[in-house]
Amino acid sequence: MRHVVIMAGGSGTRLWPLSRKGEPKQLLELVDGKSLLRLAYERVAGMVPDANILVCCGAAYTDVVARQLPELPEENLLGEPIGRDSLNAVAWPAAVLEKRDPEAVVAVLTADQIITPVEEFAQALEQAYRIAEADETALVTFGVVPDSPQTGYGYLKRGEALADFPQASAITQFKEKPSLEVAEQYVASGQYWWNSGMFVWRTSTVLEQLRQLLPQTHASVLELAEHPEKLGEIYPELEKVSVDYAVMEPVSQGKGSAHVVAVPLNIQWVDLGGFAALAEQIATDEDGNAREGVTVCLDSSNNLVINRGNPGTVVAVAGITGMVVCVTPQATMVVPLEQSQRVKELVGLVAEQVGPELA
Repeated sequence: MRHVVIMAGGSGTRLWPLSRKGEPKQLLELVDGKSLLRLAYERVAGMVPDANILVCCGAAYTDVVARQLPELPEENLLGEPIGRDSLNAVAWPAAVLEKRDPEAVVAVLTADQIITPVEEFAQALEQAYRIAEADETALVTFGVVPDSPQTGYGYLKRGEALADFPQASAITQFKEKPSLEVAEQYVASGQYWWNSGMFVWRTSTVLEQLRQLLPQTHASVLELAEHPEKLGEIYPELEKVSVDYAVMEPVSQGKGSAHVVAVPLNIQWVDLGGFAALAEQIATDEDGNAREGVTVCLDSSNNLVINRGNPGTVVAVAGITGMVVCVTPQATMVVPLEQSQRVKELVGLVAEQVGPELA
């Protein structure tokens, strides 16, 4: 049977102070009055029953997730007591599903991306399910067809097309985030897709690769599935590692007993990892200012100005260009838009110099 796991962990520090430890970005209403988590759910609602959709998130946020996704059963909300990177956010739900349904085929999707059009995504997801159902040795991922050389994404190197699914390709290498020059070479070659960080596979297949490559993690997640009351004891001791590094890259290199294939995504795909990406999702005024909330701009252009401060307040700017001005009840943050990736570094200083409660 088909299932979905939505990975909704992480704190989203590059969107501070909108996103904070108590309010991670995937739960904020950032796009059209909806959270990224809600949008992720709506992309798959109807493709599988609600009873087959799981969310893996921080344990502190399960109540919020339950309010945002009332369609899901309570037992489908898996709360991590501590973040242990993406491998464990994949492996633990796989073990839980394997216990429920030994024939489970699961799509592992993210809750921090904006994907349009949804219809194209649904078609690619259907194809990925069919590949995993037809080939029990396939670990399927999604390659976003690049429209420009981006240095903020990882890349997948394509091999031969699949005989039965010619749109899909074998994946021979995973490439880390490249320099601009290398990214330009990747895109010009036509051999590379962006690494979406989303997957489809049989739970039995990914767990078998885990058994071969990280046997201790495999044993631990199986024990968790059998004894969920041990979550607080077992989960913090799991090795902290990404699923790409632990499973996908080794398997693409011939280790393990599976193989990696990718389905192309010809879509508009935004990894909402920072303010530059967020600015592109907000309507602009005649001067190119992306504005949210009660704001006033004088002789200013190409800024991102966000007012989520206390009711009855205004954010007013004058004579600035290319800046991010973000106001919340807890903090005000100002940074040049082109340096907005430094917000993560800034959050560390806030925690150190002011206190972690404001980070």
